[in-house]
Amino acid sequence: MSQVIIIGGGAAGMMAAIAAAGAGHKVCIYEKNEKLGKKIYITGKGRCNVTNACDTEELFQNVVHNAKFLYSSFYAFTNTDIMDLIEKHGCPLKTERGNRVFPVSDKSSDVIHALTAALRKLGVEMELHEEVADVLAEDGHVTGVRLKRGQKVVFADAVIVTTGGLSYPSTGSTGDGYRFAKELGHTITDLSPALVPFVAKEDVCKELQGLSLRNISVQIRNGKKVLYEEFGEMLFTHFGVSGPVLLSASSYVASVLKKGPLTLSIDLKPALSVEQLDARILRDFEEAKNKQYKNSLNHLLPAKLVSVIIERSGISPEKKVNEITREERHQLVQAVKDFCITLVGLRDYKEAIITQGGVSVREVNPSTMESKKTAGLYFAGEVLDLDAVTGGFNLQIAWSTGYLAGISIPQ
Repeated sequence: MSQVIIIGGGAAGMMAAIAAAGAGHKVCIYEKNEKLGKKIYITGKGRCNVTNACDTEELFQNVVHNAKFLYSSFYAFTNTDIMDLIEKHGCPLKTERGNRVFPVSDKSSDVIHALTAALRKLGVEMELHEEVADVLAEDGHVTGVRLKRGQKVVFADAVIVTTGGLSYPSTGSTGDGYRFAKELGHTITDLSPALVPFVAKEDVCKELQGLSLRNISVQIRNGKKVLYEEFGEMLFTHFGVSGPVLLSASSYVASVLKKGPLTLSIDLKPALSVEQLDARILRDFEEAKNKQYKNSLNHLLPAKLVSVIIERSGISPEKKVNEITREERHQLVQAVKDFCITLVGLRDYKEAIITQGGVSVREVNPSTMESKKTAGLYFAGEVLDLDAVTGGFNLQIAWSTGYLAGISIPQ
């Protein structure tokens, strides 16, 4: 039996504690907040998207950086395993569109209660309002931690760092884990907010704020090079654009966006080819021959978008529909199929679901989550340089890496 200290009681920390205590170790979680799982409370808009119920191969496809590193983790503790664990401890789950798994109650607090019940059952000690100041090591092996309060030293055979990243700092994510890792010789890769809304150059976004678009396709381009393409939902905001397809896009283009603006192209009617859309518009125009152009697009587009598309098409809003030329109609088709916005930046960590970058996975053993630099030191969850798209995949990374770290501690 080893003495195990876990720094941070989020998803990865709680799972590491459950796994380590289940393997017979004496475990203590140090959490600086007043409760465990503070960030879990706000995930999935307070509903907690526990995981994604896709098959394991698909989990890898949704990881943006370092998917190969997760091979042992994802197979050691699968999405089915976390679902079984949570249900077993009193929180029934349901699967929604896109294989997203949520508690039946739609309350993230029920997920926390289930995990806390598992921790209590296993006799895990939970020290709340307790911040770790330093991780201590001697002769290449972890010896314990120093607490901030009273500089008290607590000895341990193993320390698991599950401090999260920098996103949602109000939940206590202030990057402590990066400092601990750095002080023990680890490399921290470039950090940036991810799964975060974009800031746009144009005022049109402010004009359209609150408008949600479904079944659209987006493309993000750097010049002519396409960096990202996806189909789904998006939202205009007072500062730019957000919504599922764009939050995921931020993970793929963050590093390029740091170097300069990118173009977001929105196809408002992806189900129709250029020819089909032209035929559809022609049909609408036939039915409204004597109408002014500005009153003829209500069946085609959401009301809020009509004036913007009219302006972008370059056709006079007062023009009668039967006076619109074929060439002008093609301008309208272009405005609908290639609605462009200039992306100039990302919102900050306060609005980011996760942090991109972290402790370099080259310096961590993927089969155990143990540091290659300091024996007895383990990392799990968002503190590592691992990130995925939205849909429950980032929480699965936390559950799986936490579990693997917990079961890998020697007796």
